Amino acid sequence: MVLFCMANDWTTHLTVATVIQKNGQYLFVEEHTDGVTHAVFNQPAGHVEYAETIIAAAQRETLEETGYLVEIEHLIGIYTYTPPAAPDRTYIRFCFFAHLTSDEPQHTELDPDILRTVWMSAEELLLSARARSPLVYQAIQDHEAGKKMPLSYLYEHPISSQPNSNLDA
Repeated sequence: MVLFCMANDWTTHLTVATVIQKNGQYLFVEEHTDGVTHAVFNQPAGHVEYAETIIAAAQRETLEETGYLVEIEHLIGIYTYTPPAAPDRTYIRFCFFAHLTSDEPQHTELDPDILRTVWMSAEELLLSARARSPLVYQAIQDHEAGKKMPLSYLYEHPISSQPNSNLDA
């Protein structure tokens, strides 16, 4: 069955995700998500909030979902995904590689939808067949293939209280 939507019903969601690897394993969150009866695995990920840079969003989401502070190293890729069950919605995901700034979580109160954090290999993720979306495994594959872009490729204009009448982005 193919679902159609009008262009004015279509929305995009700007999201971030963080790939973190330690001792050959990756850090995932096991979480509940709407429309799925079982828990799924995802990178620490979420939406960019108002007045937040993309990099700050990746650091915040990682802290909120795992308790870990991270330092972002590079951009793995920019991904788009339109879920088959929601053709009116497209996610644009900036996926970063980061490393932990300490071996222990900085706080233990995680987002309410997060069941737990899990360290596992890429193969274990694949065998689980519980990745939240195809983007989760794709980002791991891209990281393992050596895909990386320096953070200098991102330009995030500072938020200003003075609107620029010559520029509407």
